[in-house]
Amino acid sequence: MFLRAVTLVGGIAGAVAFSQFPEYSQQYTQRLAGAVDELSRVVQRFDTDASALGLSRQEALNDMERAGGMAEARAQSMQRVFVRYDRLSNDLKVLRPKAPVGQAVQIWRMTDPELARKAWDDFKPAVPVTITGISMGLVGFLAGLLVFGTLRAVLRGLFWRKRAVA
Repeated sequence: MFLRAVTLVGGIAGAVAFSQFPEYSQQYTQRLAGAVDELSRVVQRFDTDASALGLSRQEALNDMERAGGMAEARAQSMQRVFVRYDRLSNDLKVLRPKAPVGQAVQIWRMTDPELARKAWDDFKPAVPVTITGISMGLVGFLAGLLVFGTLRAVLRGLFWRKRAVA
């Protein structure tokens, strides 16, 4: 009886946890869009400045690196900006058109630590009243039942064998 109760509690815990994903996903996606917009402006300004000097982006970075000192450090930091911009832009292109359930399947695209931390800081648990929230809650409930039910079966098997041997 105790193990059945634990399994039910596991299902409820899964339902509560999974039902919160749509809200967190929305927070993350909004922050992702804001970051991409800001990085886009930085990238465009750099490209415009390089173009005004008749240089490509890479030529401008090479020119800065040859100058040494602050210009070299700035070239390295801009290279990191370009890489982050490309990664976040690609993530946004995949996540934005998807519903939260589709975003859950693409959760590996929600990996920017800064954005994830800020989204988590702003996240407020909510009662799931949308179809998506309720659906995710159901998925979480079933996942919790599966995990705790499997654990229950393993424990039952261990204790049953000990009784049978004795």
